[in-house]
Amino acid sequence: MVRSYRRYEASHTFGTICTASSNAIWTPDHSPLTPNNARATDAGRAYVGANEEVLCWGVKKGELLSRWQDKDNHSEVTTLTQCAAQSDLFAAGYADGSIRIWDALSGQIVVSFNGHRSAVTHLQFDGEGARLASGSRDTDVIVWNLLSETAEFRLRGHKDQITGLAFLQTPVRRRQSPHTDEALDLGADDAEEMEEKYLVSTSKDALIKLWDLTSPHCVETHVAQTNGECWALGMSPDGAGCITAGNDGELKVWQIDLETLASLGGGVGEGKHENVLTSRGILRRQGRDRTIGVSFHPKQDYVAVHGSDKSVEIWRIRPADEVHRHMQRKRRRRREKAAAANEALLPETEEAMGIPLVDDIFVSYVVVRTGGKVRSACWANFTSRTSKTLQLMVSTTNNQLEMYTLTTQRGQQKAQAKDTPEYNRSLALDIPGHRTDIRSLALSSDDRMLASASAGQLKIWNLKTQSCLRTLDCGQALCSTFLPGDRIVLLGTKTGDLEMYDISTSSLIESIPAHEGQAIWTLALHPDGRSVVTGSADKSAKFWRFDIIDEEIPGTRRTTQRLKLTQTRQLKLSDDILSLCFSPDQRLLAVATLDNTVKVFFTDTLKPFLTLYGHKLPVLNLSISADSKLIATCSADKNVRIWGLDFGDCHKAFFAHQDSVMQVSFIPHPVEKDEAHILFSASKDGMLKSWDAEKFQPIQKLEGHKGEIWAMVVSRTGERVVTASHDKSIRVWEVGDDLVFLEEEREKEQEAMYEATVAQGLDKDYRDEAAEAGNGEDEVAGASKQTLATLTHGERVMEALEIGLEDLHLMETYERDKLRTPNLAIPQRNPVFLALGNVSAEQHVLATLRRVPAASLHDALLVIPFTTLPTLFTFLLIFLQRRMQPELAWRVTYFLLQAHMGQIVASGGLRGVLEGVLEAYEGWVGEQRGVLGFNLAGLEVMGREARERAVGGYVDEGMMGEEDAGGLEKGRKKRGFGNVG
Repeated sequence: MVRSYRRYEASHTFGTICTASSNAIWTPDHSPLTPNNARATDAGRAYVGANEEVLCWGVKKGELLSRWQDKDNHSEVTTLTQCAAQSDLFAAGYADGSIRIWDALSGQIVVSFNGHRSAVTHLQFDGEGARLASGSRDTDVIVWNLLSETAEFRLRGHKDQITGLAFLQTPVRRRQSPHTDEALDLGADDAEEMEEKYLVSTSKDALIKLWDLTSPHCVETHVAQTNGECWALGMSPDGAGCITAGNDGELKVWQIDLETLASLGGGVGEGKHENVLTSRGILRRQGRDRTIGVSFHPKQDYVAVHGSDKSVEIWRIRPADEVHRHMQRKRRRRREKAAAANEALLPETEEAMGIPLVDDIFVSYVVVRTGGKVRSACWANFTSRTSKTLQLMVSTTNNQLEMYTLTTQRGQQKAQAKDTPEYNRSLALDIPGHRTDIRSLALSSDDRMLASASAGQLKIWNLKTQSCLRTLDCGQALCSTFLPGDRIVLLGTKTGDLEMYDISTSSLIESIPAHEGQAIWTLALHPDGRSVVTGSADKSAKFWRFDIIDEEIPGTRRTTQRLKLTQTRQLKLSDDILSLCFSPDQRLLAVATLDNTVKVFFTDTLKPFLTLYGHKLPVLNLSISADSKLIATCSADKNVRIWGLDFGDCHKAFFAHQDSVMQVSFIPHPVEKDEAHILFSASKDGMLKSWDAEKFQPIQKLEGHKGEIWAMVVSRTGERVVTASHDKSIRVWEVGDDLVFLEEEREKEQEAMYEATVAQGLDKDYRDEAAEAGNGEDEVAGASKQTLATLTHGERVMEALEIGLEDLHLMETYERDKLRTPNLAIPQRNPVFLALGNVSAEQHVLATLRRVPAASLHDALLVIPFTTLPTLFTFLLIFLQRRMQPELAWRVTYFLLQAHMGQIVASGGLRGVLEGVLEAYEGWVGEQRGVLGFNLAGLEVMGREARERAVGGYVDEGMMGEEDAGGLEKGRKKRGFGNVG
């Protein structure tokens, strides 16, 4: 009988506040219960990337409000941005090059895009929320249309990863109306109409480029930095200037001439136009590291600049009157200095002194010292321009969010303070996660509580709710365990101390200098629960007995009982001890040492029993099965070995992981006997694997962690496995409802590898064809990428076309024969159509096309070979003739004509069907034109009647002339449709 195994599935992920791979975004609280007067001081919400998830935190209370995750995605979030026009829309870029638009209200994906071939580094919505620009490490910029859910084009030109993107708003160029002799400006409203036709991009190649999005091409290219790389772009709120940042603390200030930019789109210019981007000078940060973030305050004249160190520098932009006073003082000091030196200032020098430099406009205001290395900084609580305080939210690389409150220059003047501007950390979100990597995990006896220990922190978690129950300060922990009773946690530290913590009182009971300053690498609880053994770098293993002593309460005559550790024995070895393990039958003690061996001793006499040789590098961990028959060892040589404990023979050695194997564990107390030899291994390659130690076969490969797995613990009966990684996450893997069969699992892995290879091959072939056609070096190209999803959609369309054409011919024959024989029986159709409710062939093909996401439609159509096009065009002709989704039918037709125009012209076999498609399309367009004209005429009649009856609400009062409402024909500007009553 084929053996089956229980399948483990990812259950919960916690312990991550934010990751260093993504930025953070602050938004005000959208709760309808929040009063209007309280929103200005509310701490708001923080949206952060947390590995493959997007988390929404309530900053004030530290609560996790929502968690966004796509089950089909395993790549980590690399960038986030919010849509200004629709504040509940967020775009998230991922490491695999995909982009997902999330709805914050429902937590669902609105649309997904996949066009980049490497990690997305920057995202930017336009002002209307209709387009999204994305930059990636593949050096390309792609502009996406959110309305049609397609990619408009790919912009090439940069030679390294994209580090900044910004849309530019320019005033709409005035045009004279062709229907009047008067110079009437169309679109001249009270507020100047703006449009976004240009895009600014910066890259690590030290270039800043200006792109025209109307007729996609690069307008200007400048060298952004003098020291080789550009890492950040900050755009001013009015779009009139920007700052680029690079290495060595260099900041370059740019002026953007929006009027010149607007005139470029008005028509063909004569001669060479003036530069739109003009460098105004260079600023120097106090920190000389790489600058990775520049953020302008939306309402006030402040700029936040940060690198990768533990500080954020705040710069202040002087207003015009202050700049004028500063220049006067500067000129006066220069004259006094010249007079003291008996020198005369030249007129050119005098004139140059009146022009302010960039140092005169931007001044360093204050340096905010943070609790960790800064990943991103953004302004919070956008208040009025007269506010006396500023709020800055900082996400750090050590897994925490901080909110700082700063006093503005106006606040300093009101307080008559002349010292350095004050700031304080008003809020911090740090309890739900560790600051450093978790090095040890321990489960309580009932598997309800989890202890996680890192350098400086010990946290106790409720596994059911994933909430942090206790946070205690500790030493640099390397190993830990719950003591019997689950009220005390014992830690071994790098300084050689044993620390006992009482969970109920959150206090340190005792700290014992156990190993004289040498690191305690491991500790193991005796199976009888009465003692513990510790192994250290001082080449000794010490045995400690649990004693209950009476301790006097200071100031009283009463006593209280307290746990005390008493050393009973000591085992001296010749090398550092890295791991210890008791056999469940209490007979043996296995010790892994630095000399790549494992030594097995009798527990009672400490006499050597076995020595296990075979590993090429030190053994990092070991585990003994529940029946005390097998011992598993894992090493830095990436191997796992299974040994017999009766003779010490090596049953099997297999290459388990791609990096050092950090932890290995059998199920401590399996319910079923056949699970006694199920083994789990965790490695620095981020993988958790399960093995059958009897058949020496891998069972499952569990992926999820984005960094090295440092710690692993298996529950008492093997119902769950908990792992902790360098990515700051703690993941729980629980037994699911499905079973694992080894042959099926291997087949699934091989199919996944094959499909991924096929998708990569198709994508490579498409790029090679584009390069051969001469499009490889063009600065504008199509944004196409073949993935496993597009390959699947293309195959489904081809399958639908194949059975659809056969059924179409069958039913046409039946209809012809039925005219001669009315009682003719219906022929036997394909079971697929009967299962779908006896639909027609064209309905089935149309439904298959509609199921393809709009963003993936073009890529899916590229999978279809040219030999299948006659069949597809046949159905497209039917769709257009019968008005079945004619918009989709024409979109497919137009794309196929673009993609296969050369072959279509060369073959000539599709001429007949294409003429029919064109004729049907023109008929449909004529119908739509007639409907549109009828509707416009109806609206014109309604508008005329409304003006005659002077009905308010259809034509706004702001649309009328200043003299009276009767002078509409003379003073009326471009008609605006307000609302129809």
